[in-house]
Amino acid sequence: MDNDQNKNLIIATALSFVVILVWFVLFPPPEPETAIDATTASESVIAEGTLSTPTADVANSVAPTTASTETEPTALETAGRVAIETPRMSGSLSLLGGRIDQLSLNEYKTSLEDDATIVEILFPATEASAQYALHGWAADSGVDATAVPGPNTLWQVSGGGTLSVDAPVTLSWDNGAGLLFSKEIAIDDHYMFTITQTVENTGAGAATMAPYAILARHGVPTDLKNFFILHEGVVAMTDGEYSETDWDKMPDFEFNQRAGARTEERRITENGWIGFTDHYWMSVLIPTQGTAFKSVAKYDERRDIYQTEALSPIQSVGPGQTITNTTQFFAGAKEWDVLKKYEEDGVYNFIDAIDWGWFAFLTKPIFWLLHQFNLLIGNMGIAIIALTLLIKALLFPLAYKSYVSMAKMKELQPKMEKLKAEAGDDKQKVQQGMMALYKKEKVNPAAGCLPILMQIPIFFSLYKVIFVTIELRHAPFFGPFQDLSAPDPTSIFNFYGLLPWGTPDAGSIMALVFIGILPLLLGISMWLQQKLNPAPTDPTQQMIFAFMPWVFMFMLGSFASGLVVYWIANNTITFTQQYLIMRSQGYKPNLMGNIKGSFGKKAKAEPKK
Repeated sequence: MDNDQNKNLIIATALSFVVILVWFVLFPPPEPETAIDATTASESVIAEGTLSTPTADVANSVAPTTASTETEPTALETAGRVAIETPRMSGSLSLLGGRIDQLSLNEYKTSLEDDATIVEILFPATEASAQYALHGWAADSGVDATAVPGPNTLWQVSGGGTLSVDAPVTLSWDNGAGLLFSKEIAIDDHYMFTITQTVENTGAGAATMAPYAILARHGVPTDLKNFFILHEGVVAMTDGEYSETDWDKMPDFEFNQRAGARTEERRITENGWIGFTDHYWMSVLIPTQGTAFKSVAKYDERRDIYQTEALSPIQSVGPGQTITNTTQFFAGAKEWDVLKKYEEDGVYNFIDAIDWGWFAFLTKPIFWLLHQFNLLIGNMGIAIIALTLLIKALLFPLAYKSYVSMAKMKELQPKMEKLKAEAGDDKQKVQQGMMALYKKEKVNPAAGCLPILMQIPIFFSLYKVIFVTIELRHAPFFGPFQDLSAPDPTSIFNFYGLLPWGTPDAGSIMALVFIGILPLLLGISMWLQQKLNPAPTDPTQQMIFAFMPWVFMFMLGSFASGLVVYWIANNTITFTQQYLIMRSQGYKPNLMGNIKGSFGKKAKAEPKK
């Protein structure tokens, strides 16, 4: 391989190295969050925890206002509760405001430890990092603001017992002025609540009001990943346009004097939803699709409360009449097949709630293929290897041209050496001669760079898939590799479990130095791939090539082990492809000779087949 070809390959490899290195340095894995003292946080919420509720406006929708009601901790604690029990969820809702404020996901644990607790995603206002949903009515005319249900309305159970699949619960409240309010709450076998609000007018006068749904969160979540590849905060769909707002961007909203808070409002004419998303969990308000509403993202800096609201148009209820409004509320895990089912059932573009990123055209099909392989095989690690095989098969025509071009370059090497000898120090003449030679022999010297360049977006897209999708969370491979979304848990520090002490903490300097089995295999696979070709004659190039596998080995050591499995499989397949193609072109790679050469022994010339 001549120096020009080596330079092209080094440039392409160095570019990919620089991209990953900058990414790793500027955006390192987040440090573990310091836990907030639950008692102190709870007292703060109790002392300042008020909730901004909407009022009707004249635009046939609703708008936030400063009308707030204090939630007394004793009232919330003494109010009755309705249990929630389904195969996938458990918790309760409070009769104070009819708020859904206590929810756990039965199938997910916080870690792989035997004593790990079940994941909780909704919390009452008396707890730290409170998050809850409530539904009510905003008064417009013919009814006083205190005569419609709000956050502190004490509801009565008028139908049902425990809320479960196919067993809804009905809450009722009489305002004492001729309006009877009821709220039926149903739940399906996954993560979707359906709330149907009804107003019956038994009085003598008409009343107009607007239904609303609120999702409130007290303070920023304490377990944020704070990693640029992942979005955490507000997610919204507005008539086909998906948008994200990070937690730290909400305090920058324009201050709304009427709302007494910083708000961002969108009017939806037909389809949309709005809510909050975490790494793997999400809570979203979904008005009836096909109807107009206004979505609001709000930050009340005085009380440190974040809210999303779905505000529906004003309705009028005359004497003897009844009006209704139905809203769905999703609270659960962002499972692809579940979100896809809800999308097929009418929730517009709900699958986009997963953070696919800028390269959605790659991440979506990559995840779909990975998901299908996992369903077929039953092992996510093997599914990643199967996906790698498929990707390499799709890129094979490009790889074939690349390796054939490399073989032809070897044939041209004697002519290139002769050209350099004839041109002497005239570099321009050398370049012109080489270009003419490439054109005559129909050789593309840059072809060897293409497979490397093609791997970069695929690498990033797969990393995105592995990092953000819940299907990779706690997904086992074999042996010690029980979570492919986490770094390799093994370490040279204890000789991979042979010594009686633990491994360094993830994210620490020690963990970066004492790498595990998978990163070590990655470095070896890259090194062997290099040895299919002789080392460059230039000493600088030799040094760069010699260090490259081991630099990558330590760099990727802290990445998700699923990504390292992909890279090992990719290197192994590439090695096999290149070896066979070079043999087919009349060259037998001097693998053992090149390996010996790296240890100071001179490699023999490559024999022809």
